[in-house]
Amino acid sequence: MQILITGGAGFIGSNLADRLLEKGHKIIVVDNFNDYYSPLIKENNVKNNLDNPNYKLYRGDICDKNLIEQIFNENNINSVVHIAARAGVRPSLENPLEYVKTNIEGTVNILEQMKTNDVKKIVFASSSSVYGNCEAEKFSEELEVTEPISPYAATKLACEQMLYTYSKLYNIKVVALRLFTVYGPRQRPDLAIRKFIELIEKDEEIPVYGDGTTMRDYTYVDDIVSGFVSALEYDKTPYEIINIGGGSPVTLTEMIETIEKVLGKKAKIKRLDNQPGDVEKTVSDIQKARILLGYIPKTTFESGIRKFVKWLNNDK
Repeated sequence: MQILITGGAGFIGSNLADRLLEKGHKIIVVDNFNDYYSPLIKENNVKNNLDNPNYKLYRGDICDKNLIEQIFNENNINSVVHIAARAGVRPSLENPLEYVKTNIEGTVNILEQMKTNDVKKIVFASSSSVYGNCEAEKFSEELEVTEPISPYAATKLACEQMLYTYSKLYNIKVVALRLFTVYGPRQRPDLAIRKFIELIEKDEEIPVYGDGTTMRDYTYVDDIVSGFVSALEYDKTPYEIINIGGGSPVTLTEMIETIEKVLGKKAKIKRLDNQPGDVEKTVSDIQKARILLGYIPKTTFESGIRKFVKWLNNDK
């Protein structure tokens, strides 16, 4: 199978590309290697695959219509995994137009080429942020999601709706995976877990927003990748939204304590006010993923942190 991965040089995309190559698929990656964080990190993510005959890399933007048309014309693509996006809740408050352009326009650009080239399967990386400040005990796909509290979340929700439209109009099978706080090897350096580990190891202060009671359903990247692989294989229904989470939410205080335990060092904490756009909790209901995808997260939070720290130390 020939699979296009947009954003395939990034954190999740590059891990997924590695797994799919191991399974014998041909992988086409498009990534713009932008400077949201050091492009050298992405270069490092892809370097081991550049000589693989089953791997092809295009450097460019998903909003570039000519490039996306070229990619579809030059390859016999069977399925698309669409991960490329402007990421980050807080930056989306500062530059919402860029998020609308990349996340929504870029998605439509991909869908238009799928329509033109009769490609009938897409797996989309959505986000738990679409649930907003949900008060439910667990976040189920059946909940009405109409109150995103950041431009980033709003664009992800808009993409889910656009995917539904194309599924209905053009018989494209869609699985939209709502991902819950992914961490692990190759994680972006601006994200909390990696940032905290690196600051604590250097005996520097970590910025802690709020009183430490905010809660996240952290999900190790290997489990996320397994969810994507299963979603690519799923073909029973035309359109599904499915949560992919860790199943065991962790408070910010517990997260810091776990990192301290693994590192054997105490954190120096700098208390800051809550940030606008941040949700109070994410708690995934993964029953649907279990039933439709056979998804079972295998990595506990502490074991995931241990694996991540080991990778960070080996990557230096």
